[in-house]
Amino acid sequence: MQYHVDGELVPASEATVNVRDRGFMYGDGAFETMRVYGGTIFEWSAHADRLQRSCEQLGFADALPPAADLHARIQETLAANDLTEAYTKLSITRGVQPGKLSPDPDVDPTIVVYISELPRGGTDGERVWSGPAALATVDSRQTPDSVLPADAKTHNYLDSILARLELRGSEADEAIVRSVDGALTEGASSNLFFVDDGTVHTPADSLPLLPGITRNVVLELADAAGIETVTGVYEPDRLVDADEVFVTNSTWEIRPVTSVDGRAYEVGPVTRTLQQRFDDRVEKLYD
Repeated sequence: MQYHVDGELVPASEATVNVRDRGFMYGDGAFETMRVYGGTIFEWSAHADRLQRSCEQLGFADALPPAADLHARIQETLAANDLTEAYTKLSITRGVQPGKLSPDPDVDPTIVVYISELPRGGTDGERVWSGPAALATVDSRQTPDSVLPADAKTHNYLDSILARLELRGSEADEAIVRSVDGALTEGASSNLFFVDDGTVHTPADSLPLLPGITRNVVLELADAAGIETVTGVYEPDRLVDADEVFVTNSTWEIRPVTSVDGRAYEVGPVTRTLQQRFDDRVEKLYD
């Protein structure tokens, strides 16, 4: 395997960053995780826009290369590894600076493209997960937006890591995280949806959560299918009476949920419809 590090393709064994890089020292960086279908980066423009916003919130957006440059680096990495079906992660940090907390205004960013093979997607593809997910509500709470910007996808993932650690010893695949006020927000690495009487619900953007790219695609697909969608503030007990539950992220796409805190759910018609429409959308990327 070869990865792209600061403008050069290098063997995976040599793909390293400086120990003084602020991404390593302080988590001072942003990233995007993307799916590649048939050699096409899914929802590239949306990912590039979010990366720009994340870097703006971190204060070094001026050092971010143009989106076309970043896109070319990913395409070069795909070609070098002869991959058309893949997972790719594009990371940008504030780079190497003197070892002090306050950032220097001059930024020479560290930019890394990591890539890994995944199965083909679309209607003729296969899921990357082995089966529906089991969720568990954890005690760890979402970091308030007043502390860290929830809609910035940064290298600071400790809250999600701590949430996943609570799942050890359980049968759960994903953690449901709540706000400090107790409202449902999202999964540790996914967005949460539930279906009640044919209406799709998901926690609102006003809550401390990361509105995922796949989440937005699902809301678009539901609207196109005539399925009502509602974003709101929900207490955990709203899931008790839900008919269907599913989670989304770029890697899982739409993953149905058959258990939440031990309560069983069926993979229902709304989830299946959205999965089919998502697969159809992916299929259009293939020749």
